[in-house]
Amino acid sequence: MKVYFIDTNIPIYASGKKHPYKEPCQKIIFDIADHKYIAFTNTEVFQEIIYRYFSINELSLGHKIFESFYSLISPNILSVNPDDVLLAQALSKKYNSIKPRDLLHAATMINNNIEDILSTDREFDTIKEINRIDPLS
Repeated sequence: MKVYFIDTNIPIYASGKKHPYKEPCQKIIFDIADHKYIAFTNTEVFQEIIYRYFSINELSLGHKIFESFYSLISPNILSVNPDDVLLAQALSKKYNSIKPRDLLHAATMINNNIEDILSTDREFDTIKEINRIDPLS
């Protein structure tokens, strides 16, 4: 069965307002619920969800998205460990224009042998060690 890392923007777009990514991201959420593939994420994704909604003063909505996504994907939530932090730092030397949190996701994926990430974030296309799959495709 195919294995994917689920980026923060998937549950956010799936739960958000009308947008070209809303329905494709909802389909991903439904596919996870229907066990069409194995989905993983990491602890940092949950921090990003809360931070996003905190920053736009919509924290109660952020908590709902957090709880729904947590229920959906648990127990496949990877901890960010020291090896991931070190690899993210090494990747930052190679890909110095990529945001550190995205490098941390990539490092978590690499260290857990996950090749594919479902994400709307085109920055991941630059990281040769992983493969981004756009929800629109």
